[in-house]
Amino acid sequence: MPKYLIQATYSTEGLKGLLREGGTRRREAVARTVESVGGRIESFNFAFGERDVYAIVDVPGNATAAALSLTISATGAVRTNAVVLLTPEEVDEAVRQEVTYQPPGA
Repeated sequence: MPKYLIQATYSTEGLKGLLREGGTRRREAVARTVESVGGRIESFNFAFGERDVYAIVDVPGNATAAALSLTISATGAVRTNAVVLLTPEEVDEAVRQEVTYQPPGA
């Protein structure tokens, strides 16, 4: 199953909700959401800085990752960004493929 790095930033309202329910309950809620689409959470961490949460999730594919992102972001409580993660074997497969490309201005 494809892996995605989900980066999340809480809005003011989202932070108020986190303060009320705590980190463990938030992680459990996110796990239920990911499981509802056939996925699972590999890791879930809070952070200081530009992003509030970093999670690695396994979900069936890009459409499912997009559905999660759209549904979560539509609440207004959190903004998400998803990064597709590749295994070393997938990179091996990619570098073996021949690609014809012409750079701009060449």
